[in-house]
Amino acid sequence: MAMDGVFEKLRTLQDILSEKIGLEQDIQEIPKLLVTQEELLARLKKSFIERNQDYEKAKIAENEFQGLLADAESMREKAEKNMDVINTQREYEALDKEIRDSTEKEQQYRKDLQRETRLLGELDEQMKQSTALIEQQEAELAERRAGIEVEISEKKAKIDELAQQEKELTPNLDSEVLFKFERIIRNKMGRGIVAIKGGVCMGCHMILPAQFANAVRQGEEIVFCPYCSRILFYEEAEQGEEEFFDNDDSGSLADLDDMEDDEYDDDEEEEEKVNIDFEE
Repeated sequence: MAMDGVFEKLRTLQDILSEKIGLEQDIQEIPKLLVTQEELLARLKKSFIERNQDYEKAKIAENEFQGLLADAESMREKAEKNMDVINTQREYEALDKEIRDSTEKEQQYRKDLQRETRLLGELDEQMKQSTALIEQQEAELAERRAGIEVEISEKKAKIDELAQQEKELTPNLDSEVLFKFERIIRNKMGRGIVAIKGGVCMGCHMILPAQFANAVRQGEEIVFCPYCSRILFYEEAEQGEEEFFDNDDSGSLADLDDMEDDEYDDDEEEEEKVNIDFEE
């Protein structure tokens, strides 16, 4: 296949892969949109549980004060009845004190009971409001989840469509080049193939050695930028190439495979160094 055709396929494939990768990232990010709403719902439920616990405590206290109030009333009424059958001043004073004590207790228990009754009413109203809010949030969350599921399903369908287009483009392309190309697109903001103009890579804007730029210009093989690793193709600069092609300053053409190894296989390079040292 002519290199012009290869580059054209790679440019088309770049658009397909960029869109596919973007959709895959969207699918990963979409569920995160629910986090805030789920956290709010969790806080509402926690608050409801706490209020319900306070309500149960207040209900127990109300029942206790009702019992204490009933006992105090009963003691007062019994002492008042006994007033009719007393015979001595001493008995009168004892009963009178008992009546006063019972009356004071009645008043205090009645105040305590009223306080707990008011608290129960407030808590009950708060729990009703919390219940309504929780139900509303759950309904909204369920609706949003359903919408997200539809959105994810649509994006997955589009990914499948793009994968089919990718499959139609790749049969005659080198598998190793394709692997590197997709990885470059993922790492380089969707740009895996760029022009070289005037000896400058249009991806990283670095000036390339003259021999390297000439190799790209000849277009006989796939060439990767030694700085940003993008695939390069030649494109005529508007002001010509001469000012960029100074052989005295350009250096020599580096080995492309070694440059790829430098970027992606640092561990293997370290192993090589260790082996060389060992042999020496």
